[in-house]
Amino acid sequence: MAELIIVLGPTAVGKTDYSIDLALDCGSPVISCDSRQIFKEMRIGTAQPSAEQLSRVRHYFIASRSVTEPYTAGLYELDALALLDELFKTHGRLVMTGGSGLYIDALCDGLDAFPQVDPAIRESLVRRLEEEGLASLRFELQRLDPQTYDSIDLANRQRIVRALEVCIGTGRPFSSFKSASKAQRPFAITKIGLQRPREELYERIDRRVDEMIAEGLEAEVRSLLPYRDLPALRTVGYSEMFDYIDGKIPFEETVRLIKRNTRHYAKKQMSYWRRDPAICWKDISCLSRRGI
Repeated sequence: MAELIIVLGPTAVGKTDYSIDLALDCGSPVISCDSRQIFKEMRIGTAQPSAEQLSRVRHYFIASRSVTEPYTAGLYELDALALLDELFKTHGRLVMTGGSGLYIDALCDGLDAFPQVDPAIRESLVRRLEEEGLASLRFELQRLDPQTYDSIDLANRQRIVRALEVCIGTGRPFSSFKSASKAQRPFAITKIGLQRPREELYERIDRRVDEMIAEGLEAEVRSLLPYRDLPALRTVGYSEMFDYIDGKIPFEETVRLIKRNTRHYAKKQMSYWRRDPAICWKDISCLSRRGI
């Protein structure tokens, strides 16, 4: 049976180099599974592969869409499955890599079919979020759907708004639409999780942020000011830099917050994946990337 190897792990752990070497070993391209690296305007702040890395092996879903084009995990599931179907005609093993847990879950297991609701409900919730704060929406979600409240990331504004709009728009709990069954895929899936000692990972995160600043992150964010309210731009690195541009925080504090919030994001990624017993974890600091 054809096999899809998914290399996952927290931001800055070393997925890009590892997956390129693995792809070369397998004779495979690299299929990105990153919800932000797909946007061509966000090259620096998402740490897209460098020109040298891209020249070593063919990549898919890197800088292939614009931030002005709405894109979701559901669309990624459809696009990635279509690509895999084509590539498996000539490849026995394929390599995918990324840090977006929801996109990986969509590809591996499929997404639940949630109903469409009136866009006015979302607009109302977004206004409430701005005027009343996230705590108000959390309280309502706890009242309408305690099961989702107990399982959702309560710091994720988009997830809370999405759950509430379904609750309000359908009169049913968001959790009632979730299916226990997983989609069946016509290929085997192997998940490799990369990890490093925490202090080593944090040092790599800090170094990456410094490199992004030196490479021109501020200029990249300034070029995206007209689109700052789009979901894609509500991302670590961009949010803090927008605040700096607005004069809310000094530059040194901006850099400190990007590093801190990136570390928090890496921690959330690891917490998300620790629930998946199918992942084979490897300490990349102890491994040679070749000969896997």
